[in-house]
This record gives sequence, structure tokens and C-alpha cells, in this order.
Amino acid sequence: MSDITADNMSDNMADAGSAGQPGAGQFGLSVAAAKRITVMLENEPDGSFFRVAVNGGGCSGFQYEFSIDTARQDDDLSFASHDVEVVIDEISLELVDNAELDYVQDLMGAYFSVSNPNATASCGCGTSFSV
Repeated sequence: MSDITADNMSDNMADAGSAGQPGAGQFGLSVAAAKRITVMLENEPDGSFFRVAVNGGGCSGFQYEFSIDTARQDDDLSFASHDVEVVIDEISLELVDNAELDYVQDLMGAYFSVSNPNATASCGCGTSFSV
């Protein structure tokens, strides 16, 4: 897992977040996910970024939401890895802390998948979870 931390800065990991204080959390991003996000952002306006959020709902209690966004919120934490920026709000980060985002291509299709150590259960399709 390639960890992205809000307080760890190096050539391929940097904090660009407004709330990036030490201990703000970690979020991993696979090379496959970074490549897919890069392709998705190619035709988007300058300043666009990939947002990961957790919302209430889904068959297990919470569900992941992935989107392209251009507007930052006050509670957003911004992470960069593999030359890709990922933005997560503070509340969502609490639920996906130490998780890893991957992009999977298999016989079932192509999709983003989150390996979340905080999830105690998840639905069969993998888009919702409980803690």
C-alpha cells in the first residue's frame, strides 16, 4: 500500500490541505487507481481533483462516493501520491483512515475498490460498509 499522509511530505507525497495537521490520517492509493484518476482528469477543467467521500446509506450503513470536483471545502484534506491529488473531508477520512483505493478491472467490470480496515462488514458489491 502506498500511504498518503497529511503530515508526511516527500517527492511523491505532499500535504496541500487546509486542515493538514500532524496525525490527520492516512489514505493509500494504488498505482492502478492513480493511473485511472489521471485519465479521468485529462479533459476536466484546470484545478479539478478527485474526491473520495463517505455518505450515510447503502445496504450496509455507509457508502463510498467518488467524484471529480473543483470546489474545496473548509474541512477538506488534500493528499498527493503518484502525481495525483485526492481530496477527502475530515469526517469521511475518519471512516477511511488507513484504507487503500484501488482500481480493479476484471470479468465483472472496471471499478474503484476500497480496502478499508475500519469496515466491520460490507455489502456484496463492495460499495457500502459498516463500522
